[in-house]
Formats: sequence, C-alpha cells, structure tokens
Amino acid sequence: MEFLIKAGQLILSLSILVTLHELGHFVPARLFGTRVEKFFLFFDWKFALWKRKIGDTVFGIGWIPLGGYVKISGMIDESMDREQMAQAPQPWEFRAKPAWQRLIIMVGGVTVNLLLGMLIYIAVLFTWGRDHLPLENVTYGLHPSSVMKEQGLADGDRILAVEGHTVRSIEELGRAILIDEARTLTIDRQGRTMDITLSTDVADRILDRNEKTLFTPCVPFFVDTILPDGTAKDSELRKGDRLIAVNGTPTPWFTQFREAVGELKGQQATLGVLRGADTLQLPVNVSDQGLIGVGNRPPEAYFTFAKERYSLLESIPAGIAYGWNTLGGYVSSLKLLFSASGVKQMGGFGSIGGLFSPTWDWQVFWNMTAFLSIILAFMNILPIPALDGGHVVFLLYEMVFRRTPNQKVLEVAQMVGMVLLLGLLLFSNGNDVVKWLSGRL
Repeated sequence: MEFLIKAGQLILSLSILVTLHELGHFVPARLFGTRVEKFFLFFDWKFALWKRKIGDTVFGIGWIPLGGYVKISGMIDESMDREQMAQAPQPWEFRAKPAWQRLIIMVGGVTVNLLLGMLIYIAVLFTWGRDHLPLENVTYGLHPSSVMKEQGLADGDRILAVEGHTVRSIEELGRAILIDEARTLTIDRQGRTMDITLSTDVADRILDRNEKTLFTPCVPFFVDTILPDGTAKDSELRKGDRLIAVNGTPTPWFTQFREAVGELKGQQATLGVLRGADTLQLPVNVSDQGLIGVGNRPPEAYFTFAKERYSLLESIPAGIAYGWNTLGGYVSSLKLLFSASGVKQMGGFGSIGGLFSPTWDWQVFWNMTAFLSIILAFMNILPIPALDGGHVVFLLYEMVFRRTPNQKVLEVAQMVGMVLLLGLLLFSNGNDVVKWLSGRL
C-alpha cells in the first residue's frame, strides 16, 4: 500500500508539472499563430490511452508515464519529421516565425515551471507556514549517522557553531556539511566545549554509504502507544514506561533502542524499563521485522518547535525566496555528482517517488511538487540538444549571427541529445534497480 501511495503521488505530481510545462509552449505558440499538431501527457508510442482532435491539435494521454510533449509544426524535435522540413516553410510553422517569437515559445515551459514552483511555495507557506526545530532547542543533543560517528561525533552532542556558516536547523546543518563544505563544528559534549574537524573526504563517505540523514534528535523512549498487532501487547509493558536498556545494554535514547532491538529479529529481548522509581526487567518478543509494536511520545512532547506563520502578503516574498534558495541548493549539490560515490547516487523515478510521504500528506505533496517543478525548469534550460535549452542555444546563435543554423546540424544535434538523454534515463533508473536489489532504495 505504501508503494501505491507514493506511486500515486509521483504520477499526479508529474502529470501536473508536465501538463503545465507543455502549456507553457502551447499558449505562446498559439498566440503567435503557430500550429500545434499534438499535445500529449505521457508518451503515446504505438498507441494512446485517449486522444481527441480539437481544431488543429490532437490532445491525448499516452501510456508511458515518463513525461509529455507538444509537436509544433515546422520544428525539428524528437519526431524528426524530415518530410515536413523538406518542404517550403508555411506561415503557420515554427520556422517561419521571427526568432524572438520562437525564443519565447521555447522558454515558455521553463518559465511556467519556475513560476509554478514559486507559486506553490507561496501557497504552502500561506496555508501551513513553516515549522523547524532550532538547533538550540534540541534538548537531548543529536544522534549522528555512522559516518558522523567515525568523524568523532557521539550521541548526545549538541552543535554550538559551524565555522563559516549560520545554521538554524538539523536540515541546514546537513546541507552545510554535505554541500557547503563546512568542516569544523563546535560542540557541547556533557558540558565540555570542543571542536570537531571533519575529514576532507567526508562528503564522499556520506554518498558512498548512501546516508540520507546525517543527524536526528536524541529523545528518550517513553511508551505512548502499544499497537494491537505488535508483540508488545502480550508483554507487561505499560503506557508511560521509559525503555532504557536492551539485554543489559543501556539505550537511553530512542534511536539506540531501535537499533538494538532491530538486531534481535525473531528473538526474545529483555528490556530495562523505568516505571516511576522502579527499574524492571521485562521480556518481550521481537518480530521478524525487528519491531515490538510500541510508539514513542510525539516530538512536541520533547521539543519546542519554531512555528513561522505568514499572511498572504508575507507569504509572497517568503515563497519566492524559498524557491530561489531551493534552486541554489540544487545547483550547488550537482558538484557532488562529479565523483564515483556521487554518480552512484543518481536516481530515477524510484528515487523521486521515495521522497514522497508513505501516507497521503498534502503539505508534503505540494512541497515536493514545488521542488520538482523548479528542478524541471533548471534541467530543461540546460544547453543540451533535445532539451529546451538546446533549442535556445541555436536560437541565440541565429539572433546574434543573423543566420539560421544548418538544418542537418540541427537534426544531428537533436539525435545526439536524444541519445544522451536516453542513456541518462537508463543509467539513473538502473541505479534505482541496483539500490532496490541491495535494499538501499
């Protein structure tokens, strides 16, 4: 069910983004009197799930959910319609229009995606605001990932400062280390202030381990719920018990307890339990999934979150700024791909779908859709043949040098671009298959 929910969100999100992106091409094309022969959501190789001709345009839905397209008359695109291009230009064709009109048509999709991302962020901030956990409010310190522990950090450490950076939250801390190359952390360890210097190859190590989260807040484990289908329902555990040990090994924090129990799949564990002033030793069976069916108190019971709320007027500049910061962060993160470890992390539709919530959460959905919209805008404007940016490069050449690029050159560039994109698509989704088989997806 979790897979279906994530897949449904991914398909809906891509459907919105692709449709509006193609409308960004369609609307200016029609305004300039250019004929649009096809407008398709998803690809219709061999057949379409639905299609209908309205005016000069066939609208339809394909069966391959990998994107969509508009076919504009008189334009060299993935259709490679050489027969049409061999004839004399007609007034309604793309190639017959002034270069500035063709440029507007080509950048229309990117413009729509960029503005859509900003608009969604504005709406999200106005509707839900933005909550984050300030680092100074992480009462019990942080639980570092395995790489961070190898770098010298320990459970319960509190981050006081990051040299050269201002970080407000755990997410910003991770970004500062992985993307902005922060390497010196000032921490508080049980009342003692000290500096931790990270290794220069820490980013490669993080990518090689596929660690998606570098830090999580340490919290104690107070039993808040006992699930009816869990093994703990047959034990003597009660709501309000604090779980402090597993088989004699102290586990003062929830993450430590979860990891210790996860290593005892299908076995019986003896839990150290603090109940009032008494310390008890209670046996509990661990499921084959490494769980006992007990829920902790909600985060609000342990932390004070910063809750930012915006009026409609306040949400507009805040949403635009959030969108630009998202774009900047994504562009900065691309440098991580230029390493063996970074290339392994390239993902396709499986990785993207994994970013959505396992339950249908509209706030998460719209945040992800805004993020994907901005990324789609950036990727499409790259100067790669077959992408919008590739067409823009040739149009700018024409406008500067006052001559049209050779049609044969355009055809070859289109073919090369399509091969590159297909190779990238196969490689990234192949990475997803490898991750899935190895349990890392």
